[in-house]
Amino acid sequence: MDFPFPNLVGHQEVRVRLGGISRQRVYQLTNRADFPRPVAQLAQGRVWLADEVEAWCLARGRP
Repeated sequence: MDFPFPNLVGHQEVRVRLGGISRQRVYQLTNRADFPRPVAQLAQGRVWLADEVEAWCLARGRP
């Protein structure tokens, strides 16, 4: 039985999605109360569902 894996993004993917903003700015944005909650905390850092991050970007006019 195959289970679909969710599409996950980390800080670097969020950074690229937002136009190559600084790592510090990504940290600030991902710590905001309105940013999606991470689905996991890994040794490399937090990860989010890509669809939730995409929806957050679009809701703020970031195409």
